[in-house]
Amino acid sequence: MKDLELQFTKMVREHRKTIYSVCYFFSDNPTVVDDLFQEVLVNLWKGFPEFRNESSLKTWIWRISLNTCCSIQKRNSRNVPTVPLAIDKDLFSEQDQVGRQVKMLYDRINKLEVFDRAIILLWLESMSYDEIAAIVGISTQAVTSRLFRIKEQLKSMSNN
Repeated sequence: MKDLELQFTKMVREHRKTIYSVCYFFSDNPTVVDDLFQEVLVNLWKGFPEFRNESSLKTWIWRISLNTCCSIQKRNSRNVPTVPLAIDKDLFSEQDQVGRQVKMLYDRINKLEVFDRAIILLWLESMSYDEIAAIVGISTQAVTSRLFRIKEQLKSMSNN
């Protein structure tokens, strides 16, 4: 068990930014992001012993993270109250110009439908269209079409 815990801890350290990015895509509220982050970690832990390397670890983490956040967003649409959890991991601070630009981009992206948010997040992480297709479960051609439409939609949005 100790070896499994060490492997899991190492995986989380290496992929913390990916997990956080997914969570941040679903909310810019630090409390909600913390809750999402915790839920993703729980689901990763539950599935970790059964991970069979049929896909890359990165793909598996993305899929678990996205599925967890999508499920929680659906569940929370009923406005279930949450309890704050203090974890200092805000990677996208508005203290500098880059942070403000990331925040503006995420504000626009948060106006998209959930599935489109997942696709653009993966694209922003420089994943190939094939990798995106494998993670979200659609064809590579569908990814190409959706990304074109999503980019056009983002261009036409205002920051308000």
